[in-house]
Amino acid sequence: MNEQELRTELVRIALKLDALGLSHGTSGNLSVRFGEGFLITPSGFGAEGLSIDDIVFVHLSGVSQGRWQPSSEWLFHRDIYAQRPEFGAVVHTHSNAATALACLRRDIPPFHYMLALLGGDSLRCANYATFGTQALSDNALVALDGRRACLLANHGMIAAGKNLAEAYNNTVEVENLSELYLRTLAVGEPVLLTAAEFADAQQQFVGYGKPKQ
Repeated sequence: MNEQELRTELVRIALKLDALGLSHGTSGNLSVRFGEGFLITPSGFGAEGLSIDDIVFVHLSGVSQGRWQPSSEWLFHRDIYAQRPEFGAVVHTHSNAATALACLRRDIPPFHYMLALLGGDSLRCANYATFGTQALSDNALVALDGRRACLLANHGMIAAGKNLAEAYNNTVEVENLSELYLRTLAVGEPVLLTAAEFADAQQQFVGYGKPKQ
């Protein structure tokens, strides 16, 4: 995609997150890798009224270009792109179920095989740090090691993917799993999959969503 198409896609996904209730007001942000940096939603903007001209370009050096300031969380977007070359897009939300778990500071264990879609047998919760800080970015990178998503203690969640479509799908999956886990905890502790059972599930996902050979 060219720059205009990527800007249009950022606005479209932002509106989609808002329509599904995964993003609230001006909280959350999303970005897509572009050139020597990335395009990101601006600080203090919600999906409603967001236009392609409001999107901000941020160089990997941290220098931004645009009429608005980039999201206050631009640091962890920048650091994810710098350290994880397989990712082309990042979504951060304060979706209800994921944020509730983040406020409990609980990892999601292997209670359901769909965790395999997010890269491992758990969804980690990053240690707490003030929003917009390098400490938060550092903590997020640790929690994302070998994963496509993580929770942020007392804050929200991050999901990444090879493109915006995949990052969006991973965001939806994090929220679904978080809600399922919370409902399970309301009844009792779930029975966890064994390492062998989870490995079998991961193997089943090898060709998931890929074209027929």
